[in-house]
Amino acid sequence: MTTPRNLRLAGAAVAAAAALGLLYRSWSAGEVGPRGFFYDLSAGRLFEGPIDAIPPVPGIDGPEVDGYRALVVSVTGKPEDRSSWRVAYLERYSPELQRQMEQARQGGPAPSIPRSEAQAHRWVRRTNDTEWVPIASEAGGRIVTEWAQPGPDGMTPVALAP
Repeated sequence: MTTPRNLRLAGAAVAAAAALGLLYRSWSAGEVGPRGFFYDLSAGRLFEGPIDAIPPVPGIDGPEVDGYRALVVSVTGKPEDRSSWRVAYLERYSPELQRQMEQARQGGPAPSIPRSEAQAHRWVRRTNDTEWVPIASEAGGRIVTEWAQPGPDGMTPVALAP
């Protein structure tokens, strides 16, 4: 029987595998640095940025900081067909974890939030949701795993990298 804990663990494993695959693909492409997908909420559009950017980041349609890391999938399993692309979910960090990560990046102290508690500071949502939920919650587990289910045609979506 699937328990909320098992669902969260499976979701975290799927998300980690997708992130590692995206990172490897970016590095192997010989780009200046690994790239990732981000989604500008006010513009409703995808854009590329450094994969190590700490969301939210400035979007593409002005100074508003409404760009969030996006897991993009091809629902047909054919990444070359951009019409098959969908944003599975968006990810951001709590303001506190974001502040601590940015300070550490600038040479400050390492984040004081222990790794064991950091998952509670990673939030996810779908593009059409209005609320962010912790990735480690039952709702967060559903969001990060639901995209990996086969569609009506039996095809399992494939995570993409820029």
